[in-house]
Amino acid sequence: MSKPKQKKALVTGITGMDGSHLTEFLIKKGYQVHGIIRRASTFNTNRIDHLYQDPHINGPSIVLHYGDLADANTIRKLIYKIQPDEIYHLGAQSHVRVSFDIPEYTANITGIGTLRILEAIKDYQDHTKRKVKFYNAASSEMFGASPPPQNELTPFYPRSPYAIAKVFSFHTTVNYREAYGMFAVNGILFNHESERRGETFVTRKITRGIARIKAGLDKKIYLGNLDAKRDWGYAPEYVEAMWLMMQQDKPDDYVIATGKTHSVREFLEEAFRHARLGDYKKYVAFDAEYLRPTEVNILVGDASKAHKKLGWKPRVTFKELVRLMVDADLKNHGIKR
Repeated sequence: MSKPKQKKALVTGITGMDGSHLTEFLIKKGYQVHGIIRRASTFNTNRIDHLYQDPHINGPSIVLHYGDLADANTIRKLIYKIQPDEIYHLGAQSHVRVSFDIPEYTANITGIGTLRILEAIKDYQDHTKRKVKFYNAASSEMFGASPPPQNELTPFYPRSPYAIAKVFSFHTTVNYREAYGMFAVNGILFNHESERRGETFVTRKITRGIARIKAGLDKKIYLGNLDAKRDWGYAPEYVEAMWLMMQQDKPDDYVIATGKTHSVREFLEEAFRHARLGDYKKYVAFDAEYLRPTEVNILVGDASKAHKKLGWKPRVTFKELVRLMVDADLKNHGIKR
């Protein structure tokens, strides 16, 4: 009896938080994972280094390729070379506040980058007659100022260049699905975090800042709007939802969320309580530089469709998430709670 063909997945943004958790998940499912990384003068693969195995022993579990979402020709060549069964498009300029500073770059990478991949898939399918499933990482930021709770039918009201680019990316994915019969889905993921979150994002700024304060390296954490409310979940659970969307008979779009909302202030309170540092107000200072020109006050998702059709539900609670992140940063600094 012949061995089943190993599935191949191509992941953009493989070195990011979601990319690393998704790669881990797919390898456990038996996939060979190919990732696109940008050329840089320093190594930025620390989130996936633990997944590497010697290709001379059992064959590679991860294969990395240089590329860029601004380079349509290279994307096209890689798809022809790799011949992936599934493409998970997670790569983007993903920092909302920074998107106000570099709006054109954000639009090019976060928005048009999706168009470049879809056009390359269309070309590949037309020439090879092989089907490729495509996942696009949409964002709850697309809802912006629309009143909560937000679900798949909620109108988009983007409030940043990042969110605007994501709306373009979302509708482009829907258009290619409807115009060319492609298996293309959007995962509208609400905020999700893990120990691997980038250090410039507010949750990680808080947990890393706590560790540095306890280590005697810093005295203050500088933050912007503490009253912004978000629906926070645990990233490893959210990448499982990505995979479930790709295993359905028909492509569709899904909101992935916990259905509960908490403010940045609540995150601070729980993090400082867990770290046994007392009142966060002694250590947190306001910096207007971190305010957005147009703010999103509250996001809370209704993931009923994902519960029903995908069988997906969140398991890690808000408090558990905060504590996981605090403990990880304390450990990184050699500190016992």
